[in-house]
Amino acid sequence: MFAPVYLDHNATTATDPAVVEAMLPYLSGLCGNASSRHEYGRAARRAIDEARSKVAAAVGAHASEVVFTSGGSEANNLLIKGAAACLKPGVLAVSAIEHPCVIRPAEQLRKRGWTLHKLAVDAAGRVDVASFQALIAEQPRIVSVMLANNETGVVQDIASLATQARAAGAWFHTDAVQAVGKMAVDFRQLNAAGVNALSLSAHKIGGPKGAAALVLDKRLDIEPLIAGGGHERGLRSGTENVAAIVGFGVACELAAARLAEVAPRLLALREQLESGLVALGSTLFGRGAERLPNTSYFAFPDIDGETLVGHLDRAGYALASGAACSSANPEPSHVLRAMGVEAELARGAVRVSLGAGNSAAEVDGFLAALQATVLRLQQLTAMAV
Repeated sequence: MFAPVYLDHNATTATDPAVVEAMLPYLSGLCGNASSRHEYGRAARRAIDEARSKVAAAVGAHASEVVFTSGGSEANNLLIKGAAACLKPGVLAVSAIEHPCVIRPAEQLRKRGWTLHKLAVDAAGRVDVASFQALIAEQPRIVSVMLANNETGVVQDIASLATQARAAGAWFHTDAVQAVGKMAVDFRQLNAAGVNALSLSAHKIGGPKGAAALVLDKRLDIEPLIAGGGHERGLRSGTENVAAIVGFGVACELAAARLAEVAPRLLALREQLESGLVALGSTLFGRGAERLPNTSYFAFPDIDGETLVGHLDRAGYALASGAACSSANPEPSHVLRAMGVEAELARGAVRVSLGAGNSAAEVDGFLAALQATVLRLQQLTAMAV
């Protein structure tokens, strides 16, 4: 069976065998509902409590601050909409490079009387200082800025931004979905600086899809998106997905234990990759900023990103196009456009996101395949002209 080299770990990761092993009992014999009073239910509740502690420990939080959700998108929506429901409408700010699951709920709140402020970023993808200072002058009520961008890997100085937002009286949230497992994340330190909540997701760190969490300062009151039996402190009703939550806990435990070894190795692979990318004449995005150790985002002039991804897929390498190109949506990446990248170059954007299982030999093989593919596409373009 054909098995391409997987270079798309920011999209999702393979479920770790240890995670699968931990989940299996809760997919068969241990079938209890965690709300039930009998031993089956108590066993499920103990499993959830243990997983909650593991998730909390991975990000320096207290177990009571972890609210399980079905995914990072739900966690982000829960905070933004749930906070807005408890506050008088005012200014809501998100960065221009946020994931759609932050931008779209923020845009929906305009219909409820909120004023949306999209924070500009500089050419490297960092929140622009002048834009943020202008926001603070507006006395925002809610601010959401992601810790690390899913496309560029650029890391924001969240502690500094949150400190300024707190001085203005704002609630501050950060989407940390891409950061965990690739860099240290400490909710206690961030909370002390002014961060009130952060979002996590299991499938980005070797856990199952369908499990995530909002880590929430208990001093904040937010309205639930899903009302019902009062699960998750009344913030997320619905019978818990015990197997997925157990898997999430193990994935967090493994990610925390492996970080000191994995992050430097990923950085070495990224440096090897980017040395080759520069030699081939690519443009690297976000290169001047602090970035996740596993992420490289690049483009070649006059080569479409979707086309390049398709050719490399056939050559045995799975990666992602940064452009959201389709017949319905021909627009290039909103992240690159916010960074001031010309639309034509942005349409050529391709992302490689490395994982713990990748090797130096695979990076070399990818660079060789990329060089051959780029040369072939450039020749075809020249012939067409």
